[in-house]
Amino acid sequence: MNLKKSDVVPAKKARGRPRDWNDKTDQNTIKSLDRAMSVFEFLSEGQGRSLTNLAKDLKQSPATLYRILITLEVHGLVEFDKINQVWEIGPRAFIIGSRFLRRTSLVDRARPILRRLMETTGETANLGIEQNGHVLFVNQVETNATIRAFFPPGTLSRLHSSGIGKVLLAQMSKPRVDKLLGTKPIERFTEHTLTDRAALHADLALSRARGYAIDGEERNLGMRCIAGPVFDIHGEAIAGISVSGPTSRIDEDKIAELSKAVVAAASELTAAIGGDDIRQPE
Repeated sequence: MNLKKSDVVPAKKARGRPRDWNDKTDQNTIKSLDRAMSVFEFLSEGQGRSLTNLAKDLKQSPATLYRILITLEVHGLVEFDKINQVWEIGPRAFIIGSRFLRRTSLVDRARPILRRLMETTGETANLGIEQNGHVLFVNQVETNATIRAFFPPGTLSRLHSSGIGKVLLAQMSKPRVDKLLGTKPIERFTEHTLTDRAALHADLALSRARGYAIDGEERNLGMRCIAGPVFDIHGEAIAGISVSGPTSRIDEDKIAELSKAVVAAASELTAAIGGDDIRQPE
């Protein structure tokens, strides 16, 4: 059968995608935007950096970096601390990130669970996820007590010194944990921070076995945190729920009681997002 040219139906191009959709070569990237996003991502990994330090770490000229930072500042993605003369992540970055989180419904579904956890325990309840080797706190319900822990949404904390960070690390393979910890010496914040890798891995194994992790003054003296893991549909730990407060209220005798409430809340959120806790007993 002979087909006329007019009979041939051209293949439809995917809506919203150019013809060279899969071409990720330099010709299809905007170099200035790529450079700006690299600066933005680097700044998010360790906030509070001066222009001089950024230029040194990124091996770029201060003048180029300054133009990038000013552009990002216009959009609220970064901001300049005039007192300390350092650049930090701006509020717009969290707003955009929150829109992504709403897509998963994790934050929305966690809110009432966190409130009930706070009311049950009397301590501040938190929700955090792993983000670029840190814990990113994405939701919190504060206690009404005068002395309280405070991690506003958008706060970043190191994984190894956080209850939520350790409960997430406890569900990961050892190679992945080592990769996230990096090759540099583990940062010490207090005399209780676990900086010895063998001791930290032993603590993570214990956390996995009992189903919750404890930050015992490892980030801030006088503060204790108990965290439980939240799992997705694949049985992977994607978030952690915790209660945090002063050691004067969360003493050794209260850990068993509070840990049950925390683990129950984490399990409730796992079920609420359609997750599955497929952990096997140790």
